Amino acid sequence: MVLMSGKELADSIKAGVRAEITANGLDVGLGVILIGDDPASEKYVEIKKKACEAAGIGFKLHRFTKSNSQDEVLSLIRKMNSDEKVTGMFIQLPLPDGFVPNELLEAIDPDKDVDGLNSVNLGKLIKGLPGLFPATPEGVINLLRYYQIPLAGSKVAIVGQSNLVGRPLSQMLLTEEATVISANKLTKELKEVTLEADIVISAVGKSKLITADMVKNDAVVIDVGTSLYKGKLVGDVDFVGVSKKASYLTPSPGGVGPMTVAMLLSNLVKAYNFQHKRGNHGNK
Repeated sequence: MVLMSGKELADSIKAGVRAEITANGLDVGLGVILIGDDPASEKYVEIKKKACEAAGIGFKLHRFTKSNSQDEVLSLIRKMNSDEKVTGMFIQLPLPDGFVPNELLEAIDPDKDVDGLNSVNLGKLIKGLPGLFPATPEGVINLLRYYQIPLAGSKVAIVGQSNLVGRPLSQMLLTEEATVISANKLTKELKEVTLEADIVISAVGKSKLITADMVKNDAVVIDVGTSLYKGKLVGDVDFVGVSKKASYLTPSPGGVGPMTVAMLLSNLVKAYNFQHKRGNHGNK
């Protein structure tokens, strides 16, 4: 079994981002909106801040409390849209109760939407046009390519249908000419679906959702989901059991996570290029 660590590839991508910024004197800045005091969100934002600083990217965190209003956040987004020093922005999800995520995401300038969650960018993904696409699915695709996993003609089962991972990843894999089966944690006979797949990707956030009896011998298994289990951060996949059957398997943490951060930085440079018309840097 080959352990698909994302760290080596992520480090290479981040080094490439820093090299491009340095060589071309790019003034790249990321604006982040954090609402509430969720500990996991605080941790993820800190990881992204450190990655930006290491790559020579400016980082500005805008904090809101649960008592702030939707309109206050929208006002900031509009200001950031018109601020030339802000190359890209994202809203750290999930949001506290009382906020409407879609309204906030739709307010972001599509050319600054480095999380790729604005409907304009999701539409471009479906139509195969250049755009900014969600970092985690981009990370999964790049990790599969790095380990030379054949995609064209392969059967891929994606468990999880969120706009952040499952849906855009399905479209990316269809573009790679894979045969995609979309499922979720409520899918009846989920085991039958995953047993058919050459590649199983789980992005639900439910510990031990994918067990050894749910994957065929020599399957490739990508664990995207995260959740707390007995106080420890774990993935969706029962790692010990599945590792005895899979040919390739990502660890969690340490597999897809580093790739998500790397692709966010890559999206920032892509956003800069879109805004400054520096050649064609779109996705295929």
